[in-house]
Amino acid sequence: MEILPISVDSYNLGFIGAGKMAESIAKGIVQSGLLPASRISTAVHSNPSRGIAFESFGVRVLPKNDNVVEESDVIIFSVKPQVVKNVVLKLSPQLSRKKLLVSVAAGVKLQDLQEWAGHNRFIRVMPNTPAAVGEAASVMSLGEGALKEDGQLIAKLFGSVGKIWEADEKLFDAITGLSGSGPAYIFLAIEALADGGVAAGLPRELAMGLASQTVLGAASMVTKTGKHPGQLKDDVTSPGGTTIAGIHELEKGGLRGMFMNAVVAAAKRGQELGPK
Repeated sequence: MEILPISVDSYNLGFIGAGKMAESIAKGIVQSGLLPASRISTAVHSNPSRGIAFESFGVRVLPKNDNVVEESDVIIFSVKPQVVKNVVLKLSPQLSRKKLLVSVAAGVKLQDLQEWAGHNRFIRVMPNTPAAVGEAASVMSLGEGALKEDGQLIAKLFGSVGKIWEADEKLFDAITGLSGSGPAYIFLAIEALADGGVAAGLPRELAMGLASQTVLGAASMVTKTGKHPGQLKDDVTSPGGTTIAGIHELEKGGLRGMFMNAVVAAAKRGQELGPK
């Protein structure tokens, strides 16, 4: 049977799993204007509040996952890695090759996903939660049966909520450790910077605003100037000044090593989460 490209002008998108990641991606897509909320659906089982979250920005909440699959041309599996096998196997009778399947589950390999689904028109994507505000960092890897047009569709879909790269699947555990888990590291850093401001005498609201905008501005300088972050750090570090005094404290505390260790630990955990 010949597999035809999915019509980019009329396809319906379904989410199997209604957690925070699915919500972030769906919300970002709707806010970008790429797809109207009426063409996006999900199903909620145990937690009614998740349905309310999706309905708040217009996504249709259907009774069961089977209904989502039936109505969708592109299906994103956004469930916990530990349960993705059972979910895909249960739905496999409905997962024809006419449908493009996507997984955002950490640690679950394309080979396994394709085996459970019964075909290889699958794309694996590792996004992160800043998709909700259009600033995701996503990476995709195409399965054996995914068309070139399928890759283009998913690149446009996830590109509407941030930036997307294509990479070999063997890099995905490291990608999970860096960009998948990375927002949490930065949230922690922002909170710590704000706490430092409060400790130095700033009101909490001002400290939080300054900390978050400072991180945003610094990240924008890296992406927009193309300069190495070390060079940008040197540019703001005067001899005997305030910045080098602060950096000295961070270096004494081993900040770089802690960030590196966090990425490696999360990558290792991603390997462990895959099905045994």
